[in-house]
Amino acid sequence: MSLNDLTTLPDQDEIANETAVEQEQTTLDEAFTRRDELLRQLDADLAIPATDAVHHARMRMMAQRRSELTHAEQGLIFGRLDALDNSVRHLGRVGIPGADPEEDEPLVIDWRAPAARAFYTATAVDPQGQARRRHIRTSERTVLGVDDEPLDGSTASDLVGEGALLAALGERRTGRMSAAAATLQREQDDVIRAGAHGPLVVQGGPGTGKTVVALHRVAYLLFTHSRLAAQGVLVLGPSMRFLDYIAQVLPALGETAIVSATCDTLVPGIAVEREESRAVAEIKGRALWQRAMSQYTASLVPSPKDLRLVWEGEKYALDAHRIENALASATSGRSYHAARAVFFEQVHDLLTDAVVERIEEVLAQMEDGLEDILAGVDAALERSDDRASATGAIGADIDGVLSEEDIERLRDRIAVDPAVAAVLAQWWPSLDATAELRRLLGDDALLRRWVPELTDVERASILREPVGWASSEIPLIDALADLLGDPLSGGEQGGFLADRAAARRDWVYGHVVIDEAQELSEMQWQMVMRRCPSRSITAVGDIDQAEAPHRHTTWGQAVEAAFGDRWTEARLTICYRTPREVMALTSPVLRNAGSENEPPRAVRASGIEPWEREVEERDIAAEAARLVEELSARWTGGTVGIVAPQERLAALRAALPGETVLSATDAKGLEWDATLLVDASGIAAEPRGWNGLYVALTRCTQELGQLHVVQRVS
Repeated sequence: MSLNDLTTLPDQDEIANETAVEQEQTTLDEAFTRRDELLRQLDADLAIPATDAVHHARMRMMAQRRSELTHAEQGLIFGRLDALDNSVRHLGRVGIPGADPEEDEPLVIDWRAPAARAFYTATAVDPQGQARRRHIRTSERTVLGVDDEPLDGSTASDLVGEGALLAALGERRTGRMSAAAATLQREQDDVIRAGAHGPLVVQGGPGTGKTVVALHRVAYLLFTHSRLAAQGVLVLGPSMRFLDYIAQVLPALGETAIVSATCDTLVPGIAVEREESRAVAEIKGRALWQRAMSQYTASLVPSPKDLRLVWEGEKYALDAHRIENALASATSGRSYHAARAVFFEQVHDLLTDAVVERIEEVLAQMEDGLEDILAGVDAALERSDDRASATGAIGADIDGVLSEEDIERLRDRIAVDPAVAAVLAQWWPSLDATAELRRLLGDDALLRRWVPELTDVERASILREPVGWASSEIPLIDALADLLGDPLSGGEQGGFLADRAAARRDWVYGHVVIDEAQELSEMQWQMVMRRCPSRSITAVGDIDQAEAPHRHTTWGQAVEAAFGDRWTEARLTICYRTPREVMALTSPVLRNAGSENEPPRAVRASGIEPWEREVEERDIAAEAARLVEELSARWTGGTVGIVAPQERLAALRAALPGETVLSATDAKGLEWDATLLVDASGIAAEPRGWNGLYVALTRCTQELGQLHVVQRVS
């Protein structure tokens, strides 16, 4: 054999890799075969009609399991752990039991199970009983490759599954977020598996995987705490565009008991109808409105006074003292309408007592003068029970004493009497939260009385607001609606949990996840807490990317009104998405934004230096269109995003039909292969513009281009 022949032979690593791929393909085939068997069995079981409540509950569990298995087509297996004791475990999107679940080891362990945690946390320094970690790259039912990571110290990396992670980060962006259970890193896994008691605030700069962590945390919590599935989880995002971007992640992870919303869509039947100034939005976002709304609502409860009612032509007066006692009892700890309902019941009782007392007084007077006649009537009635029944006579008609049944029937008649109801409704009317908010915000005297903290200038700016709901008014409506309560009791029954929860403003969730949480006003935080009284909340965001009109610049300031000091902070410090070449530009921007934080550490380079072009004002649209065409050609199969100041969006969208052209605020949370940043100076000049520029710079995974506007010198 010649030397040339030897150089063409495959090396041992290549042979070993091919063998490993073949082995994992066999395992994947076996897992899919078993999964398909489970799906057929579930379909057969689900075809049997439910006969009782227990069967219905079992059907819901089977439907959930079927959904998990169906969505696991991609990533059914993505990892493997080889232990020091030579045992082998495969990990995937969902657990797949062996043919005999009682005897056989699972074919696949759910990534959320405790047994899978070492896949994300084992290191060479702390191998946790593991000898090797293997990442398995698949496309549906085909194994594409494997990446082995010995845990004996022979390799040095602070990333888990570096090869698989960098391969995933280098893939083209599709405009939709993908699940990342296969490539989660240790600090991310720590957040995902953190306890669910109390608020957890996760600070993470651009590209640290905040959203990925938040969504995988939802999946983990629902898997670990079954009670959450019964209550549902609310996922709050900054925009509907963002919610659409993440829409497929949770179903892909096997979770469907989720309601996705923005703060603007949390109140059913209410929608944002107009834009508002940042100054007014900041005023209406302050925590002081919660106290103001509470005191204003309390003032709407009528004051005690004599209440005059008519029953069957007779007038009755309930004195102010009894009304005062009834009000005190009804309003204790209840909403306006709940107290109103309890008070009405108490008035029905008081009126019933008054009517009974009068009847018995009249009968007593009659008996005093007509003893002989009544004795004869009583004797006659005793001889004919049928007669009494036929005439509808009550106990008092027979023997002068009202029975308990008589009194209850009388009370029921009073409770549905239209005349009594009309008097009570006029004295204590049912109220609508939107009408009351319009009245409060449109009346200078009411604002002076109930929101005395506002200055004359601030009140005037509120009074000048046009008709139509603004974003900052949604939390005010929600606060009033909660304090007023629903005038009708009960709610929708049946249907999917997510549909029922989304339709009800007063639904209480088991957990709430908030993405881009730095944007929430103090009143929006109040909205969140009403929906999760347990405070089981995960808030992820980057305080340095805050662009909302509120004034807080630290997490302590942001959540103090909601949580006080009873919250926990976690930090994500590694940037996976944005390349080093781009992150190098961010430190000066952060300083100009007033931040004292360091940008996250980027762990990858794209090999493409950020570039800049200059253009005159008149040529912006044409030059932007040309550059986007070049970027799209370079990143075929991926995505290109254009970020620009608000005032330039209309012209750029007209010049770039079909392209994604967004403000820095709307780009938050999104990512593209390449970003064209148009007029960075214009973004920096906007309110909290340096924060916005920090967002705009860090949206790309590969390439950043900037188009600067220069003034023509004559």
